Amino acid sequence: MDLVKSLQVSASGMRAQGTRLRVIAENLANAQSTAQVPGGQPYQRKVVSFSNDLDRATGVEEVKADRVRLDSAAFERRYDPGHPAADADGYLLLPNVNSMVELMDMREAQRSYEANLNVLSASRSMLMRTIDMLRS
Repeated sequence: MDLVKSLQVSASGMRAQGTRLRVIAENLANAQSTAQVPGGQPYQRKVVSFSNDLDRATGVEEVKADRVRLDSAAFERRYDPGHPAADADGYLLLPNVNSMVELMDMREAQRSYEANLNVLSASRSMLMRTIDMLRS
């Protein structure tokens, strides 16, 4: 694989992980968001799925954030009859966001982003050294 293609692959990985980090941040921000109306649905966790996409012009297979979908995990129910969003039986639905899982996912996405950044930096450095050698 030539250096320009490695730059392209790394950049696509960084974009995909950037999308994943934004979704994780949204999940964490809404981890305690309850419904707006009594008996309504609280915030539902979002997850990103990835896909490979062939760039026909360069022949490079890139990773893309395919889509953001809602997590189908059940909401937690808590008895809290005094809460404004509680249903007629006094139960409150809480978001299906587990902050610890989100933090682990965030750390994984961060490390993947950093790995792609390191490849990008190394490829750029090799490309610059090659150009310098050609100038000499």
